[in-house]
Amino acid sequence: MAEAHAARPANPGAGVAHGEPGSPARTARTARQEALELDRLIHERMRLAIVSALAVNESLSFNELKRLLETTDGNLSVHARKLEEARYISCTKSFEGRLPRTEYRLTPSGRQALERYLDHMEALIRAMRDR
Repeated sequence: MAEAHAARPANPGAGVAHGEPGSPARTARTARQEALELDRLIHERMRLAIVSALAVNESLSFNELKRLLETTDGNLSVHARKLEEARYISCTKSFEGRLPRTEYRLTPSGRQALERYLDHMEALIRAMRDR
């Protein structure tokens, strides 16, 4: 994804009024605004773990996710359902012999949401380091 970046002065804040672009107050306000824009659905620890695991695997079964994330059936079910309702992940149910198998995949919109989330987190980190 291409982002537009404004040229920054060599000495940020020098000769700049409080709150204008490049001033420390503006950087802090931007960081706070970006924090508010974080995707709260993904920001929750278990849901971020699910999306991240699926981002690096083509698919994972319910049991594989449960073992990988070291969580309970109920906890995984609740969080996976929220991600599925948002269409961030897809769920396919089938049988292997007589055993049910639930398989999850990250959808294109889920991958985009994760990329946006990571972009926001990177912007927050940059803003804090630039202080």
